[in-house]
Amino acid sequence: MTMKRLGTRLLALAACLPALAAVTAGSGIAAPAGTTAGPEHRTAAPVPADWTGPLSTRGRYLVDAHGDRFKLKAANWAGAQGTWEGSGNADDPANNQAGQVSHNIPLGLDRVPMAQLLADFHGLGLNSIRLPFADAMVRDTAPVPDSAVTANPGLRGRTPLQVFDAVVEALTADGFAVILNNHTTSYRFCCGLDGNERWNSGQSTAQWEDDWVFMANRYKANKRVVGADLRNEVRRDTWDDPNWGLGDAHDEYAAFEEAGNRILQADPDLLVVMEGINWYGIPAAPFSHGRPMLTPVRTLSHTLVDSGKLVYSAHFYAYTGPANTGAGSGPGATNDPRYEDFTPEQFARVVDDQALFVTQAGRHFTAPVWISEFGAGGRGSTDAKEQAWLHTFTDLLARNDTDFAVWPLVGWADPGGTPLDSWALLSYDTAGKRTGLTDPGDWRAADWHKLVDAPSLTGQVARVDHWNMLDLDHGDQNVSRRMLALPDWSGGNRKGNCPDGQRLTGLGRGDSRGLCTDAGAPATASGDWTAVTDERYVTGGDWAPGYNKLQCPDRTFAVGYSVHGDAMSALLCAPTAAPLPLTGRDVWFDHGDNRPATGGSGASDWAPGHYKGQCGDGEYLAGVAYTWRWLHYGVPDALLCRPLA
Repeated sequence: MTMKRLGTRLLALAACLPALAAVTAGSGIAAPAGTTAGPEHRTAAPVPADWTGPLSTRGRYLVDAHGDRFKLKAANWAGAQGTWEGSGNADDPANNQAGQVSHNIPLGLDRVPMAQLLADFHGLGLNSIRLPFADAMVRDTAPVPDSAVTANPGLRGRTPLQVFDAVVEALTADGFAVILNNHTTSYRFCCGLDGNERWNSGQSTAQWEDDWVFMANRYKANKRVVGADLRNEVRRDTWDDPNWGLGDAHDEYAAFEEAGNRILQADPDLLVVMEGINWYGIPAAPFSHGRPMLTPVRTLSHTLVDSGKLVYSAHFYAYTGPANTGAGSGPGATNDPRYEDFTPEQFARVVDDQALFVTQAGRHFTAPVWISEFGAGGRGSTDAKEQAWLHTFTDLLARNDTDFAVWPLVGWADPGGTPLDSWALLSYDTAGKRTGLTDPGDWRAADWHKLVDAPSLTGQVARVDHWNMLDLDHGDQNVSRRMLALPDWSGGNRKGNCPDGQRLTGLGRGDSRGLCTDAGAPATASGDWTAVTDERYVTGGDWAPGYNKLQCPDRTFAVGYSVHGDAMSALLCAPTAAPLPLTGRDVWFDHGDNRPATGGSGASDWAPGHYKGQCGDGEYLAGVAYTWRWLHYGVPDALLCRPLA
């Protein structure tokens, strides 16, 4: 779906404003008792594959359960997000995207048996599928018409969600990794002001999160359902922009982190995939507007309860641009350059700034970047600029060994074999005859094979250290499973707790930001954690004379902190399994940054515009000094850093 092929359809303020045979025969899938609750979905015995779920991350790479690199070579099997364009009879092809009526299930099930579809997917070299869905599907109790599953009669009488179940089971039983993608709220396709602009368009944030928890629980037993792609192309609605970190109802940063952590509490094996802001502002010269995508991650990244589960994603299409909606003319069109207008060198810099910078090692934001949508019109298309752009983009993806998913995978063809949607990799007529990317006559084939067959890192990926931000700008950031299960440890204050297995290693001065790490982390012992609110544990002499001090008890290290305003309120300290050295050094940062010269996420700024103090990678944070004198207002001025060994 997304912002693709909008052309003049961007109206006023548009972009801003199993065994497989058992599935096909209808056996092998236990229909759920209902669509709003019910037991976890049964999984068919998987066929052999060269990977083992679940997936996780190590730095910029995805790895399987054995630590081997798993590169997403994916495509979007669209349809369950809806194809109706918003007016007229939803069953009339003229009112559906490219004349294709999905009936709110993945396209093609009316034309081709499931087993043949999956064989064709394998033939393209795919190993994974991004599977879009609408929130409406979760509560839709109406069975799909028999005509929607003509080639798969075993699916007759099932609701869209139950058909989705069958598709998930068939894909995973055949060896594919499946990433669930919340594409839309309603079944309406596509883009601009369509009522699906944000995660909470047409529904509350709480309902959206509940739907995700429902989906996570539904497929929890299936370890080839590997990811939750939280929301597609977040953008402006008529009146409001999404934002990244303002703490209001339109704050994508906060909503995605909260949803991701709820999902991981339901199923800790899932990847959490987060796309950036796809559009903000009014697309007209007098107004600020643009497509920042992942650029805000550079200074405000996410921290989840499970390190190694965060994936960022971005979308690129030739006819859009960093500040271009993609509209061809009329309202919503601007003169800003499109991606296809840049030279290859310029375009590479733009893609790095908007997305691929996230893959840099050793930063607070380091994560895999998945280009989860891109594409171009294929068979019959004569758009020379788009073709040149796809050549350039696939070169770039191949060169950077980037995970990808093309849009879309399946479409319809007319009786003569002409695709109704030329962007689809595989198109089928009513008799099930295929016209595909690999059949003669599709100019994209060379680019596709270049991409699928590109040299890639394989085998074991080394484990990495993590550095994760804590952001208390607008509220708590509790990303410790242990502390989430316990009462509030610092009532009336904003508090941040590091993920379990990490320790606090740095603080910002006057902005309530913090930094956590697991670099050389000592083992945490059983026993209570201590909330320190005064100087009772200060031992070994006064290491910051004249300053208030919060110091962890001996044999503990800081794993969290709380603030009132931006002033220090408390430290949270966890016990260690073995004694730690009690000697240390003062790290003052009241007059400038004082961070390690090497390591420690040093090349990235986790508290921009503020002084930062940070212990070294081989140290633990044992205390914080602050004062209310000299107009310092109780913000942290110094850290007590002690060696880990």
